[in-house]
Amino acid sequence: MFDTLKSRIYQGQQFIKDIPNAPMRSQFRGFPILDSTKCEKPEQYANVCPTGALNFEPLSIDMGKCTFCGACKNLCKDGAIEFSNYYKLASTSREKLVITEGMTPEEYEKTAIEVKKEITSVFSRSLKLRQVSAAGCNGCEMELNACSNANFDMGRFGIDFVASPRHADGIVITGPISDNMAYALENCYNSVPNPKIVILCGACAISGGVFQDSTELNREFLEKYPIDLYIPGCPIHPLTFINAILGYIKK
Repeated sequence: MFDTLKSRIYQGQQFIKDIPNAPMRSQFRGFPILDSTKCEKPEQYANVCPTGALNFEPLSIDMGKCTFCGACKNLCKDGAIEFSNYYKLASTSREKLVITEGMTPEEYEKTAIEVKKEITSVFSRSLKLRQVSAAGCNGCEMELNACSNANFDMGRFGIDFVASPRHADGIVITGPISDNMAYALENCYNSVPNPKIVILCGACAISGGVFQDSTELNREFLEKYPIDLYIPGCPIHPLTFINAILGYIKK
């Protein structure tokens, strides 16, 4: 017992106290900052993006497709394309994930997540989620696991992942949704009691990511059922995920 207390004192408080305002390391690639005036021929970078997230009329980046690989930034040495370390990237609208030049992170955050009274009244105190890896690479899945560790500890906000869809309030989808996983995903969705929410995590889930042109995908689920929250990243960061959920159910 004495050794346990000594260890606790030595380690201090491991959890991040202020999740909504937690600092992010400078190397993190987050919200894109675009300025076409700094580049005479931005179209020369047309083929650098592996997912087609980068467009030029006007200059924009689709965060739903972007893998945040930094290839466009590394090729564009004049500063027309930069990535800030701003990690609050989620939106309730697929269209709002398309970032155009001149848009700031602060402006984006104000309108990205539409708060609904019925959502906050039902889910603000407790939200249980069933995570479905629909042919994911395990990148986003590992980051979602980290959301519940001692560092991020999203359970303190009443947010937890559960083992059964019968115990869930909604599902979190990662991966591009392969044909083999299409039935299992829909079966999981149907097993969640109403009312329920659907969250897409990562570029693969939102747009198919680097696999978007694969013939092995079956993304009909996204056409049949409404999506409540889009969380970009490749993989998503725990702070991005937790702040997205908090913004959606508690703001």
